[in-house]
Amino acid sequence: MNMVQKVEHWGDLHHAKWLDVIRVILGLIILSKGIEFASEVGSQQGLYFPSNSFGFSGLASMVAIHIVALAHIVGGLLIMIGLLTRLAVVIQIPILLGAIFFVNITKGFTFFNSELWLSVLVLLLLVLFWIVGSGPFSADNKIAADRERLH
Repeated sequence: MNMVQKVEHWGDLHHAKWLDVIRVILGLIILSKGIEFASEVGSQQGLYFPSNSFGFSGLASMVAIHIVALAHIVGGLLIMIGLLTRLAVVIQIPILLGAIFFVNITKGFTFFNSELWLSVLVLLLLVLFWIVGSGPFSADNKIAADRERLH
């Protein structure tokens, strides 16, 4: 067993049931952020890429926003229902790191920068669910139980 398998096994054995409620809330937060990105692309482009500060052209920033929106919508749904949770979480982590270090941190470390603190909290929860997995009340667990019953 390699290190990743050991961590996954430990996470599967030590998953509290109340964490499933947190997982669903996390999925809802990510899903809502994805819907916000998809519905307000023009304003998002001006907000996150002001005057080409990262060297993105208009088309590249538009593509980046659409990719992030799609990843948030699909990832949020997968995390919410607990299907392929670890994969969905791993896809979200680089997006949140980019949000923290390139977008939200430019507004400062003030108490009133709620987007920064929400991004940090979501990132910490993503790392938690990367370790502990989807939990007992999830589609992953239901699929695993059905496989066990068939074999």
